[in-house]
Amino acid sequence: MTSSLFIGLAVLFISAAVGVPIGLAMALSGFLGFGLVVGWSASLAMVGQTAFDTAFNYNLAVLPLFILMGNFITRAKLSEDLYAAAYAFFGHFRGGLALSTLISCGGFSAVCGSSLATAATMSRVTMPSMRKFGYKDSLAAGSIAAGGTLGILIPPSVALVLYGIMTNTDIGKLFIAGIVPGALGLALYCLAAWLVTVYDPAAGPRGERKTWSERLRVLRGVWGVATLFIVVIGGIYLGIFTSTEAAGIGAGFACVFAVLRGGMRLRECIRILVDTASMTAMLFAVIIGALIFSNFVNVGGLLQALDNWVHHMQLGPVSVLIGVLLVYMILGLVLESMSMMLLTVPIFFPLMTGYGYDPIWFGIIVVVVTEISLITPPVGMNIFVLRATLPDVPTGTIVRGVIPFVTADIVRLAILTTLPIVVMFLPNRL
Repeated sequence: MTSSLFIGLAVLFISAAVGVPIGLAMALSGFLGFGLVVGWSASLAMVGQTAFDTAFNYNLAVLPLFILMGNFITRAKLSEDLYAAAYAFFGHFRGGLALSTLISCGGFSAVCGSSLATAATMSRVTMPSMRKFGYKDSLAAGSIAAGGTLGILIPPSVALVLYGIMTNTDIGKLFIAGIVPGALGLALYCLAAWLVTVYDPAAGPRGERKTWSERLRVLRGVWGVATLFIVVIGGIYLGIFTSTEAAGIGAGFACVFAVLRGGMRLRECIRILVDTASMTAMLFAVIIGALIFSNFVNVGGLLQALDNWVHHMQLGPVSVLIGVLLVYMILGLVLESMSMMLLTVPIFFPLMTGYGYDPIWFGIIVVVVTEISLITPPVGMNIFVLRATLPDVPTGTIVRGVIPFVTADIVRLAILTTLPIVVMFLPNRL
């Protein structure tokens, strides 16, 4: 069994190293490993049954619906209204445009659910304004990259949906648990941006001060985002509907809003549906691959071997937690965030719950660590997104800009691990 486990894991890492898509790499590794341990007929049956069960899993309907909602919201160009409202209230402070960028990123991610989409969209909206007022590219790009990471945690979040599906954890409670850590992350990001301007005032000059009448006028433009967030998250929190039903309601509301706000035509609607279907198919392929790999991990004895090693080392729960976090931080330097999450959760989740850690709390910790990897070089996906949307900004400038925000993320991770009540306060009241 040890040799089968070694062969399966070797296939996975070699496949990923030569550029095989992570979903296919995990499926291939799981199929070969399961076949070596149990038998090839059983492995074929397992692959077919896993794919069938995943495709017809009602709980997975939440995934395409939230993706669809995010696409409609992007089409409605709500990002521009969010930034205008944040700028009206905070733009006149030192570093105020960076604060406005972070706040608008938080608001947009609350209804978009995608970090990459948030970073790409907000870079086009906010970068011209910050350059107009003389902001250094490092602070401007860093605030956009960091603000984009909020999309992976603030509900609705695709990463939390995937974690809930893989671990059979209540997705609604995961969404509720992400609110306070998401707000804490936004606050620490704003503090980091302000401290940068304290150290280097030229990095973030003051913008124009708006009158109260102007502030109230632009504030009316964000009623759609506020309503959508309250309906979706408030409905889950109050028990009015499940997370899957909330996704359907949110997608329908976002569609109506896109039509009323953006004048969406039939051709644009079809393009949005096609994009949603394409992204959903990609995610389903990754999920199926992850579940096949998880079945191999279970029968291959990796979890038992890991548990035996931990007990042999006489490690306590705190030592195990620190070790898991260190592994995530190291993997974040070389692995893409979603790949890292799908590879590690099947291995670490049973270990952590076996030591008494709450699955909802651990889910938030995993997503926070994954969030850090989005802006950690050399494989920080948000850095690559900004490099593509802002080709005139060097990669080194973006990396320098995200360093204060990575520090803020580490501080937040320390708070969440030492004070679990910060995560569990809202879910415990459901």
